[in-house]
Order: sequence, then C-alpha cells, then structure tokens
Amino acid sequence: MKILTCPAQLQRLERILRKSLPLALPVFGAVLNINRGNPGQYEMVVDKWPEFGAVLARPSGEVANGDMGHCRRGVTRCPGVCQVCSELPCESPGAAPCLSPGEIPHPCPHMGTLRSPPLTPASPRPAPGVCLGSLSPSDVDLLNDTWPYGGNARSRRYLAELLARFPQVCLQDSSGQPVAWVLTDHFGTGTHSYTLPEHRRHGHMQVALTVAAQRAHARGFPTFG
Repeated sequence: MKILTCPAQLQRLERILRKSLPLALPVFGAVLNINRGNPGQYEMVVDKWPEFGAVLARPSGEVANGDMGHCRRGVTRCPGVCQVCSELPCESPGAAPCLSPGEIPHPCPHMGTLRSPPLTPASPRPAPGVCLGSLSPSDVDLLNDTWPYGGNARSRRYLAELLARFPQVCLQDSSGQPVAWVLTDHFGTGTHSYTLPEHRRHGHMQVALTVAAQRAHARGFPTFG
C-alpha cells in the first residue's frame, strides 16, 4: 500500500476519481477536502501508483490492518479502479457495509446525476425575520439532540468535529437562534440537515440546501440530486 503525499499525485487522483462519479463519491469528497487544506486530517492510500486498483480514504496516521468490516461506504468502479472504500475514525450509526468488487457493476440510479446548483436571482431567499448565519460550538448539544443517530457522547464528539472543521449553513431567527441548518462531513457530503419543528413549512431547508450547494460548488465540489 502507498500513501499519497505529493500534491501533484493527489491532484491527479482527484481528476481520475472525478471521471468515475457517482461511483467514486465515497472517497472523492475526501480527496477534495485534502486538496483544499485537509480540515479533516485524512490521507489517501492506494494499492499501487499510478495504475492503482483500489483507493482508501482514512484518518492520517492509521495503520491498515486488512479488516474492511468497519468501512463507512464502498463501491466498485468500472474499468480502472476496482474498489473504492472510505473509513471514518469510528463506524457511524447506520453505516453501510463495504461492498466487494463486482457488487455494483453499473452506476446506481438512486444516487442522481451530476449537476450545478442554481445560481440565478430566482434562487430561494430567507423568509422575513430569518437570515443566514453560522452555528457555534455552543450549538453542539442542539445538534446532538436533533440528529437521528445522536443522543450519546460519541455522536456529540463527531458532531463537534464536523462543526469545528467543515463548512455548514445555518438560518437564524431575529434573536440569533438556529432555525434550520446543513452540516457537511469528511467526504464533502451533506449531513444532519434539520429544521426545528416549529419553523417548518416555510421553505427554510430549501434555502439552506441551495446556499450549501452554491458554496460547495464554488469550492470545486460536485452536487447531486
């Protein structure tokens, strides 16, 4: 196994994986983050370079032990990369098992198509009395209480890390309290998108998701729908 540390190699890997979307999504977001400051402190590992057959995204400094049972996701590529996997520091609640080569021979239709987010004046705007803001570290308990996989110390640590390291979008009321939000994770994917029950049916999530997609697109991240 080879850890890619050269910026030129990582940029090349990004270009290769981009051509294999959406099947390469499990690691593509990780290499995008690495090439943009590496806020999650991840590393990319391949079986060989440059003609690699498998690529893994994992926390920096971890030693591969061959046990892929705790992979967050895994997919198979058509010609070229035979397997793509990604690891989280600890298994996320509800995580899908890693798939072996051949289990997904074609792109998955439910993953949607690559597209750019709406960037026109017709984009949704916050409702009266609501404005764009940011979540703060003090909001982590609210996030943990409202996340379907939350409510425990491990999930709180995980959400606190996302809040500290990765982009997020928050809509706030006139008093500065969170109304709706969208977090992103180590793989550049949206996670824990939530609107407080008393503020639903006002289009807040549509605004938050549109802003999150616009910001991600500006940073070079693809959007799917």
